[in-house]
Amino acid sequence: MALIKHEIPILEYDNDPQAVLMPTHEKLNLKLPKKAVFAFLGRHIDNYANQNNCKIVGNFESATKVYPIYITHYKGHDICLCQAPVGSAPSTQILDWLISYGVKEVISAGSCGALTDIKENIFLVPTKALRDEGTSYHYLPPSRYVDLNQIALKAIELTLTEQNYSYIECLTWTTDGFFRETKRKVEYRKKEGCSVVEMECSALAACSQFRNIIFGQLLFTADTLADIDHYDERGWGSDSFEIALTLCLEAVIKIK
Repeated sequence: MALIKHEIPILEYDNDPQAVLMPTHEKLNLKLPKKAVFAFLGRHIDNYANQNNCKIVGNFESATKVYPIYITHYKGHDICLCQAPVGSAPSTQILDWLISYGVKEVISAGSCGALTDIKENIFLVPTKALRDEGTSYHYLPPSRYVDLNQIALKAIELTLTEQNYSYIECLTWTTDGFFRETKRKVEYRKKEGCSVVEMECSALAACSQFRNIIFGQLLFTADTLADIDHYDERGWGSDSFEIALTLCLEAVIKIK
């Protein structure tokens, strides 16, 4: 496929797998396990690593922060464990880097905003994501949605069922514009079936498809935009963070 050109730059696409700068440009002596939990769970990642004597095997050094890359031994499996930064571009940059050093099966988790009347701390499994961010368009041709991997989807749902957690399959709205979720856009997204909003899912799914690896995401509700005249941050889903990390570990070992 040749370079697809367009008047709107974000709609241009080049499927050439070789870029001027590749994720392995540092040529690190690093071989990661194929299974990884790459999650938006903040300090809970580091807390788990410290409490379980996880080994730091490397670091991803961004311009503003260093992200430790841990290896944990969980139920007979070596699993790469890494905190994911908020936002499509930074999180996809690290995911692509992890993939380049051996990761092939990824489960992620993080909070989301409810667009419909969904209580806080409810688990959701996105089956596809609306691509209202910029990063995914560098990995896949332009389209409105990106589908989530069915193998990962089944692993996550099996885990939730076995752990006795109810869940909702959903269409998620991935956006770069945290402060540009306008009333009209919220209503528009709801009408086309989006029940939650977050900032990374479509980009991570697109990167994973392009690199031909398995990726799935578990979401849990935090704030709510269901009443567009009375935004409510609620408790930011704080009761779900530790549970979500355990669910990720359980789900990733179910991927065969």
